[in-house]
Amino acid sequence: MNTTSAAVAGAAVFVWLGMVLAISFLEAPLKFRAPEVTVPLGLGIGRIVFRALNMAEALLAAVVLVAVAAGGPGTGVVVATAAVVAVLAVQLGVVRPRLNRRSDRVLAGEQVPRSTAHWYYVALEVIKVVGLLILGVLLLSA
Repeated sequence: MNTTSAAVAGAAVFVWLGMVLAISFLEAPLKFRAPEVTVPLGLGIGRIVFRALNMAEALLAAVVLVAVAAGGPGTGVVVATAAVVAVLAVQLGVVRPRLNRRSDRVLAGEQVPRSTAHWYYVALEVIKVVGLLILGVLLLSA
């Protein structure tokens, strides 16, 4: 893979990784521990934060895809890129809509049971983090 493409893709991957770690594994769980943050308030904040994160992720994924496609990558880079982009697509296209429907109901005042979709999202975040780490290392060695 050419060095310029690897550098651009690598930078985007590590920015993406940092954002996911900071938001999904630090901000999201901590906000519910803050004094006087109710579940509806936390959900409202979370929706705004995750909407912004997901837009940034989509942009970073596009940068990675373009840089990888332009760089003549090896098989490992192609597979890792496809994997992280696929995970993001499942999160945005399948899991987030379910979470949004549930949070709409909670914000409307309904008492709804805990959602298993949240755990799917978390599991996909863990998979994505591992994939981004692998992709980042592969790009550094390219």
